[in-house]
Amino acid sequence: MSKQIEQIDPRGPRFGASIINVFSIIIFFLALDASTVALAQSLLAIVWVSFLWGSLLGNTKHPFGIIYKKLVRPRLSAPKELEDSRPPRFAQFVGLVVTSIGFLLSALAVPFGIAIAAGALFAASTLQAYFGFCLGCQIYLGLRRVGVIRG
Repeated sequence: MSKQIEQIDPRGPRFGASIINVFSIIIFFLALDASTVALAQSLLAIVWVSFLWGSLLGNTKHPFGIIYKKLVRPRLSAPKELEDSRPPRFAQFVGLVVTSIGFLLSALAVPFGIAIAAGALFAASTLQAYFGFCLGCQIYLGLRRVGVIRG
């Protein structure tokens, strides 16, 4: 008996990416100034928790997914198609890794470590939010293609 794969509205992860996009640009600029780097780290911690939540529970149980479902989705037409929930969930894990690297760089006193991570998040979330191109999803599909991920 095979497990049914959860299908999601692809606009939900794009909505979440737009929120991360705003957070990441704010974090980036705050991380450039020594007097505001602590605030940048605090905001990055919020983003880290967001990615942890999404990678463990998936997009439909993520706060951004719930906001999308309750407030945004009812105002839109039905999606033209649904997508497999696994690649966007993996993309949340990739975001978790990127934010973790930012904290590691900061702990190792790498100059602008938090800004580097925020810049990477900004680039990836821009592609997802505004162009519908999910880097984490593409990594998932590539790893699946070569057999690292089964499913």
